[in-house]
Amino acid sequence: MAALSPDDLQAILTEIAASMAEAEDRGTVATYIPELADVDPARFAIAVALPDGTTLSAGDADVPFSIQSISKVFMLAIALGRLGDQLWARVGREPSGHAFNSILQLEHENGIPRNPFVNAGAIAVTDAVLAGHQPRDVLAELLHFVRLAAGDDAIHIDKAVAASEQATAHRNMALAEFMAAHGNLRHPAALVIGTYVHQCALEMTVTQLARAGRFLVGAPGCPKLVSTARIRRINALMLTCGHYDSSGDFAYRVGLPGKSGVGGGILVIAPGRASIAVWSPGLTAQGNSRLGTEAMEWLVRRTGWSVFG
Repeated sequence: MAALSPDDLQAILTEIAASMAEAEDRGTVATYIPELADVDPARFAIAVALPDGTTLSAGDADVPFSIQSISKVFMLAIALGRLGDQLWARVGREPSGHAFNSILQLEHENGIPRNPFVNAGAIAVTDAVLAGHQPRDVLAELLHFVRLAAGDDAIHIDKAVAASEQATAHRNMALAEFMAAHGNLRHPAALVIGTYVHQCALEMTVTQLARAGRFLVGAPGCPKLVSTARIRRINALMLTCGHYDSSGDFAYRVGLPGKSGVGGGILVIAPGRASIAVWSPGLTAQGNSRLGTEAMEWLVRRTGWSVFG
């Protein structure tokens, strides 16, 4: 397929946003985090950031939202930069086939989470990054990384969302304590979970998020924050594990690396072409944005950006 001009891409994004505005089945907004329960399910936004920084958008692209588990991508990049392949002694690289907050596999596999994108795996990654550092230092490093990637110092952590999440973090505490019982948590569970929920409370617009994802595109003009080999590996994990127990469905329908969050956002990477962010708060039963997935399927169909041709 011939390269698309920015005007072509803008027309596609505008078309997608108009169609999504008419959708009736929008999924269900996450309610187990009280601060997220009040988000308007009618919201929809999509943005595409090209390697040179050109960013196109449609819908509610200037409305900030809680990126939640999308933050796991950025923390994984930091962890790999600090620990390299030593990290994989603490967490696996295989799809889970279970819900994002499931304890079942963790019990069967002696406290080693399947991958860094399920909650248990992300908690282990956060614990690894905490080694020799205070939570405030880790969160400052995360903010610095994301702001540098996006070229935007206005990105921040929503303290109200973090507090709301911490007050209801019983299952995540259970995951942390279970890993601690198997020797796979080096810091007190409360300290790790406190850091983790603040990490997940990063607030961004789709425009900021799309720009922040450019470091994974691997094309000239993109921020050089990690090595080419690490870009390939993070993208591989996003493709196989980024949507929990519907990762295979997302790969089948969209064919691009993507990471979802229960705030309704999805960060998607078209290697060598663009970073894409989409937001629609209503979720599927698996915790992924219903309309966000449909919008990405539409975008790939119109652009031909699937990694599978």
